[in-house]
Amino acid sequence: QVQLAESGGGSVQAGGSLRVSCVVPGGTFILYAGWFRQAPGKEREFVAAINWSEGGTWYGDPAKGRFTIARDNAKNTMYLQMNRLKPEDTGVYYCAAHRGSGSITNAGSYDSWGRGTQVTVSS
Repeated sequence: QVQLAESGGGSVQAGGSLRVSCVVPGGTFILYAGWFRQAPGKEREFVAAINWSEGGTWYGDPAKGRFTIARDNAKNTMYLQMNRLKPEDTGVYYCAAHRGSGSITNAGSYDSWGRGTQVTVSS
């Protein structure tokens, strides 16, 4: 199974910004790619998704107006720019690849995952 690789997490103060990146191994076929996050004791939450070829985007409610998803197909890399971060944004951020079956907001519909990168936002 293809494994994606996240990077760029870290610790920031509330109101700050981070950009996390996700490298998709070369040759991987993707229809959509997405970001999910999970805090301890919480369900994995949809953050954002992007159509890999056309660039159309979807955002979960907490991300709307603050986060931007993008991708560089030539570099096989996806990004999540996170601005005006809040403590409740804290969690492990995962990138995942969706091959076309199932809802793009449902983690169970994604086939390949990274190991996650920790984002911690302090107040």
